[in-house]
Formats: sequence, C-alpha cells, structure tokens
Amino acid sequence: MAGHSKWAQIKRKKAANDKQRGAIISKHIRAIQAAVRSGGSGDPAANLALKNTLAAAKADSVPQDNIDRAIERAVGGSEGGGFDEVVYEGYAPAGVALLVEALTDNRNRTAGEVRHVFTKYGGNMSGSTAWQFDSKGVIVLRDTSEQVQELVIGLEVEDLELDGDTLTLYTDPGSLYTVLERLQEAGLEPEVSQLTKVPQTVTALSPEDSAKVLRLIEALEELDDVQNVYSTAEFADVVEAS
Repeated sequence: MAGHSKWAQIKRKKAANDKQRGAIISKHIRAIQAAVRSGGSGDPAANLALKNTLAAAKADSVPQDNIDRAIERAVGGSEGGGFDEVVYEGYAPAGVALLVEALTDNRNRTAGEVRHVFTKYGGNMSGSTAWQFDSKGVIVLRDTSEQVQELVIGLEVEDLELDGDTLTLYTDPGSLYTVLERLQEAGLEPEVSQLTKVPQTVTALSPEDSAKVLRLIEALEELDDVQNVYSTAEFADVVEAS
C-alpha cells in the first residue's frame, strides 16, 4: 500500500519539505493571504477556504507566528490580492495521471513553467486527468489501538487504512471538520487533517519508473506558484524509502 496510501505520499512530501522549508512556508503564506482576501474574512470559522488552507499549513508545520502575520497583513488589505487558482492536467512517464494546483498572479508565466517541467521530465500536458481523482478529507492518527478504531467506525468515515503505526481516515469533504472535532473531543490530536485529492485507481510502478515520476513531481513542487501535485502513482517501496 506504499503508493496507494495517501499517508505514504504525505510522508514523502514532508521529507522533501524538510529540505526546503523556506519555499514551503512561502507557498502557504501566499495561499493563506489569498484565502483571506477571497473569503472576505480572517476568521476561519467564517471562511471555509481559509480553514482548509490553515489545515494544510499546519500539516506542513508552518509556524503559528508566520500564519498569524500572514492573516494580519491580508486583513489589512496590503497583500494576498490578484492571485488566481488554476489547475493543470497531464501525464507523467508510465501513464501516471497528474493533477497540479497552482496559485498565480500571471497565468501565462505559470502555464509556461509547468509545461516546461512536464516536457523536461518526460511527461505531457495532453488529455484530461481531473476525473481520475476524488475530493476527500484525510485525517492521520498515530494511534491504532482497538479503542480508537472502534471510535472511528462510529464516525462519518468513508474508508480506513491501517499501515504500521498509523491509521488513515478518509471522509467526505463536507464531513472532515465534524470528524476532526469528534476526535479532538475524545482527546486525539491528528498528525494530519486536510482536504486532498485521492486517485480512483493507481498505477503500480517499477523502481525505475518510480524514480522518473518522482523527479517530475518534485520539480513541479519546486515551482513557486504550484501548491499541490496529486498523482495516481503507486511507488515502489525501495524508492519511497530512499
């Protein structure tokens, strides 16, 4: 389940993030400011887009001080305007579908950069891939006890994954925060809780193809305007661990 598990892909991304913390924080700050401006409020209780964005920032361990300052600046109207949300679709080597979410103030620049990366690393931007992904809420717990599993089964959870010492819950997007609140009321604090895109089916990859696809994904993630990259890849264990 190394590639199919969303948690496996989150772990890969978090490991990469540790090497480029400054760039990752900057991406989240931009997203937070844009969410405040588009939602018209710095209060996540009244701004669902901001609530989702904050959850993603916390999953990447963005410091609270940075988050607070970003919200304050955006509420003041000095930053966060002029950004458009755009989505790019394409394929990596071995037929792996990719869905790329970006936040940009220059659509032509961003499209050119994304297309260049696809081409450089053996992918292409022809065809539609969005239909291959479902929007889901994902919650990851570092507690796999029977007591916790029994609690989870009674919640609005669509699917569960037990992988070593982690329990991954998938919810309908609209139920994510309800489930999260129930878990917190029970004294549990998830390691990850955010909205995501989950592939309907996955493509199992050899170690060689895994390396090729990872190079493309990581190059896309390094672009300033790119916020998220989702794939249908099931990476070989040997590559995931490297």
